Amino acid sequence: MAVQRNENKMNTVQTISAPLYEALKAHAEQGRASFHTPGHKGNCAFLPLDRQYDLTELPDTDSLFEASGCIRESERKAARLFGAAYTAVSSGGCTLAIQGMLAAFAGTGSKVIFCRNIHRSAVNTAALLGIAPVWVSHRCDGGEGLPGRVCAEDIRRAIEKNPDAAAVYLTSPDYYGCLSDIKGIAEICSFYEKPLLVDNAHGTHLISFGMHPITLGAAASACSAHKTLPVLTGGAWLNCNDEAIGSKIKSSMALFGSTSPSYLTMASLDLARDWMEREGIAAFRELAGIVSGLREVAASVGFGLPQGECDPVRLTLLTRPMGMTGDEAAEYFRRKGVECEHSDGGAVVFILTPFNSETDIDRLRHTIGAFPKGRPITYEPIVPDELPMIIKSPREALLSRSENIPVPEAAGRIAAEAACPCPPGVPVVMPGELIDKKCVNILLKTGITRINVIE
Repeated sequence: MAVQRNENKMNTVQTISAPLYEALKAHAEQGRASFHTPGHKGNCAFLPLDRQYDLTELPDTDSLFEASGCIRESERKAARLFGAAYTAVSSGGCTLAIQGMLAAFAGTGSKVIFCRNIHRSAVNTAALLGIAPVWVSHRCDGGEGLPGRVCAEDIRRAIEKNPDAAAVYLTSPDYYGCLSDIKGIAEICSFYEKPLLVDNAHGTHLISFGMHPITLGAAASACSAHKTLPVLTGGAWLNCNDEAIGSKIKSSMALFGSTSPSYLTMASLDLARDWMEREGIAAFRELAGIVSGLREVAASVGFGLPQGECDPVRLTLLTRPMGMTGDEAAEYFRRKGVECEHSDGGAVVFILTPFNSETDIDRLRHTIGAFPKGRPITYEPIVPDELPMIIKSPREALLSRSENIPVPEAAGRIAAEAACPCPPGVPVVMPGELIDKKCVNILLKTGITRINVIE
């Protein structure tokens, strides 16, 4: 029997009770200039993705993890854009790309050299795969309160001390836009025949400047396209420079990914790749000039700026010279109709893309130029002089029974989570590490009062 539907009843406007939807609607109605993810900035005209395209795996729409038709062709086109040997689509965000990258290149039970500021998705993946981490600290060369960069020579020393390491894994650019020396590190990794894996979540657009990790010699990169490109949230690519490993990428991602990928998100990746080829690269290069001008305005009124090589289109302002914390500055910008991506105790971060309107840019420029200046806040570096002792593996720690306790009571206990003060965005302790008195003091100074520890 056919289902009877009352069309008139379906078209009747009824009262909606949907808290999330209502919150999104209320935020959108405030009309703030978007300097946060996603990169499309609400420009729906660019993404002709009607709900009728919200489909599933069908004979004529291909299958993500067994792609041989339109999805595979989309991936081939993306690989050509990045100059990669193999590119895989992810609608599960950069997290799925990171999971697939570590599974394919390192595998289970291996040892991997990690930079200390890795995203929690990499920590969790290491736990799931039973990877033993070797930590490399950052040099404090990024600017006041910023984590800084991984030095190529420090990577060389770590490889020489750990010749059995399966791979080297680092994050570049970081949240603040600081870029590590990928080319130099890649050359060292190549000499020692270690694949360099890069969490390039915030740098997909760097292909516009010849600064993408794949271009600079990395073996693989996880690229969170939705952060800076006109892609729906959750869209990412896993790029690979090794054809032999490329054949393992899909099966590795399938270990973690949903069997119901979002076709709208995957289609937005395809459209964004096409836009990048036609006009996106030129648009990002033009944007770099705009951001350079904004930095000049910021410096002229007293803001601090990151030091060294940085993402040409990431705007990070160090706020202590202006007499405010980053969180306080973010609230000031918010009152002026400008929404940032990130703020912390000493910085405020803005993500600009070619989809920000001239009105958005003018509002940001004016707010920076008219920013009130108070008495500078003294910065006291809080950097541990040595890394904590590793007692258990991340896998043992994260999968153990744990309890949440006050930080003052945590000395002598083993961390069951990463405790990460911002700034500088580098964990004081990782899962499985011993929390000593120095760690306790640092955590308390940065406002962290409770922590999960192994029972």
